[in-house]
Amino acid sequence: MNDGEVPDIPACGELPAAVGRTGAVDNFSTVSHEPGTVAVVTATPHESLFPATPDSADAVLEGLDPEQRAVATALHGPVCVLAGAGTGKTRAITHRIAYGVRAGILQPSTVLAVTFTARAAGEMRGRLRQLGAGGVQARTFHSAALRQLQYFWPRAIGGEMPRLLERKVQLVAESAARSRIRLDRNELRDVTGEIEWCKVTQTVPEEYAAAAAKAARDVPRDPAEVSRIYAGYEQLKRDRAVIDFEDVLLLTVGVLQDRPDVADTVRAQYQHFVVDEYQDVSPLQQRLLELWLGGRGNLCVVGDASQTIYSFTGATPDFLLGFRGRHPDATVVKLVRDYRSTPQVVALANGLLAQARGQAAAHRLELVSQRESGPEPVYTEYPDEPAEAEGAARRIRELIDAGVRPSEIAVLYRINAQSEVYEQALADAGVPYQLRGAERFFERPEVREAGMLLRGAARAPQDEEPESLPDQVRAVLSSRGWASEPPAGSGAVRDRWESLAALVRLSEDFSAARPDAVLADFVAELDERANAQHAPTVEGVTLASLHAAKGLEWDAVFLVGLTEGTMPITHAKTDEQVEEERRLLYVGVTRARAHLSMSWALSRSPGGRGGRRPSRFLDGLRPGSAPRGARGGRAGGQGGVERGAGGRSRRRGPVLCRVCGRTLSDPGEIKLMRCEDCPSDLDEGLYEQLRSWRMDQARQLGQPAYCVFTDKTLLAIAEVRPSDEQGLAAIPGVGARKLEKFGADVLALCAGEFTESEPPDGESGTPFEDVREPSGDAAKSSAEEAEK
Repeated sequence: MNDGEVPDIPACGELPAAVGRTGAVDNFSTVSHEPGTVAVVTATPHESLFPATPDSADAVLEGLDPEQRAVATALHGPVCVLAGAGTGKTRAITHRIAYGVRAGILQPSTVLAVTFTARAAGEMRGRLRQLGAGGVQARTFHSAALRQLQYFWPRAIGGEMPRLLERKVQLVAESAARSRIRLDRNELRDVTGEIEWCKVTQTVPEEYAAAAAKAARDVPRDPAEVSRIYAGYEQLKRDRAVIDFEDVLLLTVGVLQDRPDVADTVRAQYQHFVVDEYQDVSPLQQRLLELWLGGRGNLCVVGDASQTIYSFTGATPDFLLGFRGRHPDATVVKLVRDYRSTPQVVALANGLLAQARGQAAAHRLELVSQRESGPEPVYTEYPDEPAEAEGAARRIRELIDAGVRPSEIAVLYRINAQSEVYEQALADAGVPYQLRGAERFFERPEVREAGMLLRGAARAPQDEEPESLPDQVRAVLSSRGWASEPPAGSGAVRDRWESLAALVRLSEDFSAARPDAVLADFVAELDERANAQHAPTVEGVTLASLHAAKGLEWDAVFLVGLTEGTMPITHAKTDEQVEEERRLLYVGVTRARAHLSMSWALSRSPGGRGGRRPSRFLDGLRPGSAPRGARGGRAGGQGGVERGAGGRSRRRGPVLCRVCGRTLSDPGEIKLMRCEDCPSDLDEGLYEQLRSWRMDQARQLGQPAYCVFTDKTLLAIAEVRPSDEQGLAAIPGVGARKLEKFGADVLALCAGEFTESEPPDGESGTPFEDVREPSGDAAKSSAEEAEK
């Protein structure tokens, strides 16, 4: 390392990112003829999984259309790439960096590419490695700042650097308690979010009330209380010598501002900058970027104002939209040809933004689909939320039966609390699913174990005529649960099999791309992917919030819960907040390649009043409706809007508490058939028998226990003690399929007639009681907590 060089500290790794975002489909786009813009009309074929590394700089440019070449060769001066959804922005910027490196114009160690999630940064590093541009730093803002802060701390501040606090919630709760302010779980989350917003907008506690009012924040508590909690939180951090993620940025900014020698060292190291998702930068991140640049113009930014969906965190598209004002000599390239979605999906996306208002809407990009025609988007109205979930699960099963892979299907909702009913419906339909934001692929126990076994096998002596690489991988993984056919069900056993099957598929693709590769080469590839968090695909329908879906794509997307009050969300009160909700729906629409389904329910629970209205954003788009303000009004569900079948034959009346008679609306209370606070007449012995029976059933089916019955359904059964099928069917959570499959056993248990032997010792509770009841709380309770 040269004297003064800023190191790449391997021990630091990537900071935890809020939500993983992978890049868009690698296809390309056109631009309009404006001063400083470039136009193109040709397309580029999709890249293979393991493309050959280009053998020269010119080879990096091969296959790029004229616009992509313009981006790739614009290596000096400010460049702004306005990239619509699905237009191939990740390919554009990675080929730009790779061309500069391979042509000898850029030194890899002098380039810093910055994005917002560890997953996106890891994917960028993986692509650059494939293009022969390894060594380029691709990091999140926080990761890059933390590495610099760790390196310069002894020199700029002295002493030991404070410990990094990974979660704020505990300290925020303690600060509130010290101020004698009682916060419930949701308020605690929201106050924590307010503190994060304050820090990225550089707002101190005493300025919070005025700043929140100016920004029209939907404050979770009295501003004076939030200010006190914020001040107490900061004091607790100082007392305990810890810093949080926002402090990393603030401290790095402070060091670079106060120590010109440190700033000069950083600027000597990094001379060329690329910023992805530039519409999402906060004022604090922009300040850090300006300090890194030090007045130089070697900056390339990429973004789309129509995909600004993180304003609640302090992100603003102003820096993207004002880029040319700050850099009059900038080259501006617009990517508008959409190679991801069919003309039908693109037309809907364009129509959605055509009704938008505000600054971002004035700069919207009109996408032009380059794909063949596909099916029309489907609009479906359901009587209640369970019927909506069952309808989605039924259609998903039809798509899978028609050949669509589960991993190419997603169900997207506004908040994570909506996931529970879809988890249950998919489990009932026997459809595997995965919650977005779950454990990283390479950190799963079975994947870590498989890696160790493969590494050991690679070191072992090989036969004179060794098996093919995929056969060797299959042989190793078969000892840990992989088989050529998947297990039945969709629980933990199936999840483990899917992880191992993903490794087998990856070995097949790797061998096809590199026929001479041996097992050691594949192990090295896995290590590279683990470092880059570049995971193979796991089979299973994705359940995710709309925020978590940013940067991802699927063949089929189900946008659910599209009612007023949910989309836009109730707390979106100002015009700008409503417009951000529209952009969020736009992001959801543009995740779909071919199949797009949009649905809403007229009531929350079966038998409800049915007074809900479809989202205003669908007015003028769904058949038979007109834009708001247009004559003729709304056509309800007519004129092409499909009305979904209820999917349930049992009662449709309101669900009443069987103790006090109050109408129930909370899903958990509906399952219990009583208010949470009403007295319970639980038969504890029956409840334990039901749990033991459920354990045995789950083990036999290879499913998590909640796929048999959830805890609350078992509680309701143990309280009601039904004596016949009609009584059992009246309990929410006991559908026709479960009644047929489990009804006889459950009724026998309730009657005290069940005689099946108990499970063996040691299997009485734990194997399947990671039974995470599929709830929004367990999957993070809001889109805000699941995102940046």
